[in-house]
Amino acid sequence: MILVFLAIAFWAVGWWLSTQLASGGWRGAKLGVPLLFGVTVLAMWELIVRGLDVSPVILPPPTMIAAKFVGETGVLWGDFLQTAVKGAMSGYVIGICAAFGIALAIDRSPFLQRGLLPIGNFVAALPIVGTAPILVNWFGFDWHSKAAVVVVMVFFPMLVNTVQGLADTTAMQRDLMRTYSAGYWQTLWRLRLPAAMPFIFNGLKISTTLALIGAIVAEYFGSPTRGMGFRISTEVGRLGLDMVWAEITVAAMAGSVFYGTMAVLERRVTFWHPSQR
Repeated sequence: MILVFLAIAFWAVGWWLSTQLASGGWRGAKLGVPLLFGVTVLAMWELIVRGLDVSPVILPPPTMIAAKFVGETGVLWGDFLQTAVKGAMSGYVIGICAAFGIALAIDRSPFLQRGLLPIGNFVAALPIVGTAPILVNWFGFDWHSKAAVVVVMVFFPMLVNTVQGLADTTAMQRDLMRTYSAGYWQTLWRLRLPAAMPFIFNGLKISTTLALIGAIVAEYFGSPTRGMGFRISTEVGRLGLDMVWAEITVAAMAGSVFYGTMAVLERRVTFWHPSQR
């Protein structure tokens, strides 16, 4: 129980330091406060698990997970390449490119806007656990089926955000472009596409998280002998929870880097938008 009380004390100190950093106007607070909070949570996790003598089958301590992470780096790297690079990234690129192209077609055709978007909303509401095994049967057990699942997951969020963004211009702005004798493509390139960038990046950031989740879930229904989803399902059956948490750590790190890359790119492209000031 001493370790439990120590964890509570550690949490109190971490909370106080985070509050001081956040309210003190320190320039590095945006990075320092999350890091301090993360270290506090990990320390509490370690102390509580050790203090209450929790079985590693139920919840392994962070040090055990770190040891497994270091010891199985080769396996984790291979799983990362199979799931995140081959499955998630390929499906992500195909899905967002297809969604952008169809969004332009919908923008040009009121018929598609009335007919395709409701169907898109319906398909987007389908449960992934129902569509994933079907796509695995269609495309096989390798990364192609995982990419297909990712395409389905990222397509409609990207489509809806792009269509909404292309419509985010006022009548006065469009009339001004007409007075300059600008055609559709000139108006699209000079006015509507820049105005749609915040919406497009919103779809891109949402899709980053959906892509990795979709690839991992798809591997539960069929996969070669590698991949994050395959490893998680296998190790759960063997009660290797430390390896499961190591895979979860890899997925969290990959998703954070992916999302952060999109956020940095958004800041560079939409520097003029009020949300970036």
